[in-house]
Amino acid sequence: MPFPQTRLRRLRATRALRGLVRETRLDPGDFIYPMFVAHGIDRREPIPSMPGVDHLSIAHAVEEAGAANELGIPAVLLFGLPASKDETGSGAWDDEGIVQLAARAIKQAHPEVIVIADLCLCEYTSHGHCGLVTTDGRVDNDATLELLQKTAVSQARAGADIIAPSDMMDGRVGAIREALDDHDLIDVPIMAYSAKFASAFYGPFREAADSAPAFGDRRSYQMDPANGDEAIRETRLDVEEGADIVMVKPALPYLDLIRRIKDETGMPLAAYNVSGEYAMLKAAVAAGYLDEQAAVLEALTGIRRAGADIIITYHAKDAARWLQ
Repeated sequence: MPFPQTRLRRLRATRALRGLVRETRLDPGDFIYPMFVAHGIDRREPIPSMPGVDHLSIAHAVEEAGAANELGIPAVLLFGLPASKDETGSGAWDDEGIVQLAARAIKQAHPEVIVIADLCLCEYTSHGHCGLVTTDGRVDNDATLELLQKTAVSQARAGADIIAPSDMMDGRVGAIREALDDHDLIDVPIMAYSAKFASAFYGPFREAADSAPAFGDRRSYQMDPANGDEAIRETRLDVEEGADIVMVKPALPYLDLIRRIKDETGMPLAAYNVSGEYAMLKAAVAAGYLDEQAAVLEALTGIRRAGADIIITYHAKDAARWLQ
């Protein structure tokens, strides 16, 4: 007598029935598509370390946001490359800054697209750090909060639907919430980079955003990759300060923390499938080691299965096509 099949094995054996027993489903509506918008260009400029990702003019960002939305992707996340940088990152809160201009243009052309503005000074400072730097080379947490407040208000007034602080300054969620409320922007949510690790997987992004620190590193304000309990504490603090969505960044090396944070907070949770994760998979595909569609969908499904409600990923458009 042959060994009996399990009930699920019988269902999995028939392709048409597999969906009936699938526990985790992936949908384009789960994705946020990150875009790099650059001042002073009128074309797409490929980013060498991120095949398939470009620096975009405002016009091309509008086009790209519309194309993503047609694929069922509801939201875009904007990173800006300003015309110039200075010690304080003043381009971040300039009402005519690159993210503000892009947000206005996208909302005018595609009002249904959710525009999320990344909020950090690193893309705008000449030294590449995420806050003001003192004369002895330290990042001044408290002095930076006021600049983050100004930037959040400017981005929201420009049309950003969600503000996403990625700086990891202590107290920034509460400060930003206070500033938004004081300027009658009470309905603008905050998606906080709550558990953002000092990761080795950010290299391609720093090239794309021209945001590598000119000296030192960011370990004094980003988290130690070895610390899980700290990630829970940081996330709870953001929730207490008013975060509407919390985030884990990167995603794949931190699936355990996605699960823990989802279970322990119950908050809407985003996971950022970051540039290094993207570039690593793209390199393996280019070398012929992996099937791109199968590998990408498996990775993104794993992030959803771990507990992420939202996935920020450069694979978003390709994955949406494959899922359709």
